[in-house]
Amino acid sequence: MTVAKKKQPLRKCVVTQEMLPKKDLIRVVRNKEGEVFVDETGKMNGRGAYLSKRAEVIERAQKTQVLNRQLNAQVDEHIYDELIEKVGDS
Repeated sequence: MTVAKKKQPLRKCVVTQEMLPKKDLIRVVRNKEGEVFVDETGKMNGRGAYLSKRAEVIERAQKTQVLNRQLNAQVDEHIYDELIEKVGDS
């Protein structure tokens, strides 16, 4: 009897459009108050957008303002700084 492998949840990076395992991505979320922040748990309520854990992807997201469009909100510069800091760790 073979044990079924648990299915990996896949999400799409809003910059590269790649489908990747959720654990390889960082989620940025906008709650209903309109606040935007980095969701480390990946479980917070609100509209979420996923980014690959690569500095060049985050820089491209910042340049193209893709998170503003995806989250329908103004994403503050410090969010990008926080993201860059997080990918430096991983």
